Amino acid sequence: MCGIAGIISPYEALAQPAKVRSMIHALAHRGPDGEGVWSNDAHTVCLGHKRLAIVDLNSSANQPMHYLHYVIVYNGEIYNYIELKNELHGLGYQFTTQSDTEVVLAAFDCWGSACLHKFDGMFAMVIYDQKSNQIFAARDRFGEKPFYYHAEYQERGKFKQLLFASEMKALWAAQVPKWLNGTMVLNYLTLGYTQNPLKKTQSFFNDILSLPPGHCLFIQPAAGKIQLKKWYTLATASSALTIDDIDNEQSVIAQFKNLLAQSVEKRLRSHVSVGASLSGGLDSSAIVAFMAKCAPPRSQSAFTASFPGFEKDETAFATTVAEQFHLKHHIVPISVNDWIQHWQKISYHQEEPVQSSSVVTQYLVYQCARQQGVKVLLDGQGADEILGGYKKYTHWHLQYLLKHNFNAFKKALPLFQKNEFVETWGIKNYLAAWYRPDKLAQKLQLHAAAQQQKQGFIHPDFFLQHVNIDTLMKPVVYKASDLLYYNTVHFGLMELLRYADRNSMAHGCEVRLPFLNHTLVEFVFALPDAYKFNNGFTKWLLRKASNDLLPPSIVWRPNKIGFEPPQQVWMQHKAMIELIQSSKELLVQKGVLHKKVLAQKIVPQAAHAGNSFNWRYLSAATLFQ
Repeated sequence: MCGIAGIISPYEALAQPAKVRSMIHALAHRGPDGEGVWSNDAHTVCLGHKRLAIVDLNSSANQPMHYLHYVIVYNGEIYNYIELKNELHGLGYQFTTQSDTEVVLAAFDCWGSACLHKFDGMFAMVIYDQKSNQIFAARDRFGEKPFYYHAEYQERGKFKQLLFASEMKALWAAQVPKWLNGTMVLNYLTLGYTQNPLKKTQSFFNDILSLPPGHCLFIQPAAGKIQLKKWYTLATASSALTIDDIDNEQSVIAQFKNLLAQSVEKRLRSHVSVGASLSGGLDSSAIVAFMAKCAPPRSQSAFTASFPGFEKDETAFATTVAEQFHLKHHIVPISVNDWIQHWQKISYHQEEPVQSSSVVTQYLVYQCARQQGVKVLLDGQGADEILGGYKKYTHWHLQYLLKHNFNAFKKALPLFQKNEFVETWGIKNYLAAWYRPDKLAQKLQLHAAAQQQKQGFIHPDFFLQHVNIDTLMKPVVYKASDLLYYNTVHFGLMELLRYADRNSMAHGCEVRLPFLNHTLVEFVFALPDAYKFNNGFTKWLLRKASNDLLPPSIVWRPNKIGFEPPQQVWMQHKAMIELIQSSKELLVQKGVLHKKVLAQKIVPQAAHAGNSFNWRYLSAATLFQ
């Protein structure tokens, strides 16, 4: 795990090593274990790297790394590098390090860009072919690792210079302008959007693009040309793994269990200490259980955020799991004072707005891990999106059953209600079940637009200048798995991955996510929804796979809490009220909010509340600071 940056230009004078050094110094937190800058002979390509040493701690594994006629800067981990190394060795390739980076370069030489399909991992990489003077850049399937770039054009179709980096602050260090995207700001303030579902390259800054997950770039430095291509599409009709008998429940559970075990085992590969982020919920608890099953006996650490006195505190559940597996359990008590102390620093690392104070708690958990000497954490992110963990998915599943299998619906609804996996169920849900999915998507989009228009706190000039109903696009959903796919691939998961990357790398700590192994994800999406929603429970397949590894109080626990701090209480603190008020004043000064918002009373909201406008003022204001 590292930080990468660089400049590419047809012109010698622009690809300056001094400027790249300033870029990687802005990324120092991502790679405290080493740095390097390299330029080609023509001085048209300059690559920089900050290293966080996880696999092969020797300096011979530092980057930029040279192999044959290639040079690479790379951020991430290829978990199956040992298997690939053996395969490539059999094809005649030789290796001088124990790193996965060298394997990436050999794989690229052997298979070209198709090597990406062989990687099980998270990555953002840039490879320069000195022989052809071509550059290849790529990002992993789901967007675990970030990649931002800025192209300055001197004429149509030819860039004057192209700058890239792991974080936007490195681009700003190279004088890329901070030109805010008003539509993104508007959509965030009114609806809470942190992404544009219509255009995944878009960030909160107009001059900075994000390479979408599962995409790659082909760059010609001499010609100043760049081409964006999609290299990965998540399959839903079939799986990369043959499902013996989709109706054979025990077979499906066994295959899922085996895939998760393999994913965890590969993500334990490290030459430094590995621990776990343990919230007390099913996902992180299952990861801990599989770690204990896969790893050789050794002292492992788990890290848990604690909110003493808060009704949704999950410390007791986390402690149950930690004691079962004899983990060294680090409990991190978090208060409003911690939030106030770290907020500005967290905003600096996140760079774009966040949805709630959950980000603060995650930041402090990773900080504790690094302080305890643990550089790698396994985490349960991704399970909710692929297996249907949120209550909103249950509504779509029930609406599908209502229309297509009424007897199953009559049986399912009271079970989900009993286990508190459905919020409310009323006439709107009955009506929604009979809407044509495309018409319902249009209706929901218009509803979002109406919600946005009725928010009277936005300055009318700002609203008229930046409103764009197309960016409020809603997916066409026939069944729950359609929404799961949308949230995994297009809108939702990437936001959470950004939080995890920035919060962990702020402390030089790496987070690995076993649920996002692509073979596992493809297997799950090839299954009917009944494997996700069954007998009144969400994530049914994961519960069955964990049933013999965890206590029933964890596996079959009703309700879905989520990673939630006592934000509503925190927002009543005097210092926080003052911060929110000053944020409103700044947004009024910048012409984003109407001045009447200053007289509105600050209403505290829970972390996952739908109308948490005061939180959004607070977070959006950091864009202007």
